[in-house]
Amino acid sequence: MKRIFSIISCLLIVSAPIVGQSRLSENVDYDVSLNGAASTNDVAPFWFSAGRYGVGSTEQYSGYLRASVIRPSDADSLRRWRVGYGLDVIGAAGSATCFNVQQAFLEFQYENARLSFGSKERSMELKNDELSSGGMTFSQNAVPIPQVRFELPRWWNISGKSRMVFIKGHLAYGMLTDGWWQEDHNAGTQQIYSKRSLYHSKAGYMKIGNEERFPLTATLGLEMVCQFGGTAYNLQGRGGTDVTFDKATKLKQGPKAFLDAFIPGGSDVNDGDYSNVGGNQLGSWNLSLGWTDKRWSLRAYLDHFFEDHSQMFWQYAWKDNLLGIVATFPENPVVSTALFEYLGTMDQSGPIYHDKTEALSTGLYGKDNYYGHHIYGAYQHWGQVQGNPLILSPIYNSAGILWPSDNRLRAYHAGLSGDPCSDIHWRVKFTHLRSLGTYDNPAPTPRHATYFLAEIGYRPHQIPGWGFTLSLGTNAGQLIGTSQGAMLTISKFGVFNKREHQ
Repeated sequence: MKRIFSIISCLLIVSAPIVGQSRLSENVDYDVSLNGAASTNDVAPFWFSAGRYGVGSTEQYSGYLRASVIRPSDADSLRRWRVGYGLDVIGAAGSATCFNVQQAFLEFQYENARLSFGSKERSMELKNDELSSGGMTFSQNAVPIPQVRFELPRWWNISGKSRMVFIKGHLAYGMLTDGWWQEDHNAGTQQIYSKRSLYHSKAGYMKIGNEERFPLTATLGLEMVCQFGGTAYNLQGRGGTDVTFDKATKLKQGPKAFLDAFIPGGSDVNDGDYSNVGGNQLGSWNLSLGWTDKRWSLRAYLDHFFEDHSQMFWQYAWKDNLLGIVATFPENPVVSTALFEYLGTMDQSGPIYHDKTEALSTGLYGKDNYYGHHIYGAYQHWGQVQGNPLILSPIYNSAGILWPSDNRLRAYHAGLSGDPCSDIHWRVKFTHLRSLGTYDNPAPTPRHATYFLAEIGYRPHQIPGWGFTLSLGTNAGQLIGTSQGAMLTISKFGVFNKREHQ
């Protein structure tokens, strides 16, 4: 973290003469929050911690004090050159760490091109941040990963005067910071884990249509991630060549490893005779069809997940998908937004995996084991999966195992939100799912779970800058147990040195 702070400080000093030093202190948002949560049983309600960027706790009793100062690059919205920065720290009880730097970033933007350094909470693409269960590849479930990221954050017209085709996307490299947590979670069980593993992500989206001309638009997106490099512990050979691994195994992280992460290639050190692409490669296709009227909107979407190359194209039927529909209604005091999602991950290319051998010349490539990997354990950060949290996160596994424990499931998820008046905002989330465990560790009988959240926020206009949020949640079923809980958050927020630029 000292290195991160040093880099950001140097960049701020260098950028000050370019953008004008006084501007860097204008329109800076601040927020100080105090949170406390209590539950009836050992595990807190699921939606108290899921979908909150890793903030919150799965423990029975928890709380935190959070403080942030953030200057969004939109503060320079009327200028071509824009600078944004932020620092967000949390002191917590009942969590994995007592102190955490949640966000620390600096970003430079010219027109619609942005270069960002550090860790930053980012919204999901093509999903409703407040009500969705979460994207399959990118969600809001885990602590942000420090990274260097180039992006086109807003839709960029590539069709000239017709303005009917737009693109956006990003390319990033970073490093996971939870190595010591993985070692502690492993707790001498000799299960696999890693430290200082590297991270690569990329995404591209194309939108056809223009809401200003006609309400109907269609969007196609491809999201991909690779976890690679670092030091892996307790590896075992996958078969074939008899290779012995020490407790600590350095993995490739030179220029070729970065290239293999960008264009899937290479192999892992413990592949033996059955080489595959290097690192933990995964991603998803996103399709969306929307109708946007002046007073209401309706959008349907599909998020199709794939592990490695399995199900990336059409060699297998696309049986596993996140399907959703979200509607926003004309202004009224009852319901503003409604959402429904279905998640199915039962197939995973089938139950059989077998590499080509002399005895069997045809490979059978099933058992995708969503969010699992034979080196890195799980697609997670600080115990929470980085994709959809309904695939249960390793933080819930008391046996110290990073492998996903329940990734073959069918889930139904609904959400509602509303604004009865300008001071009050509420939301409700309800999820019911049925899990068969995993192919390697099937559940003896189907396991069921129900998660519920009701939350109301109050920002009284009589005392500007203060906010109060009360959350009530319940769990039921066999996955994480039964509990009820309440959570209260009190916030003081505002803007330092607010200015309107001409």
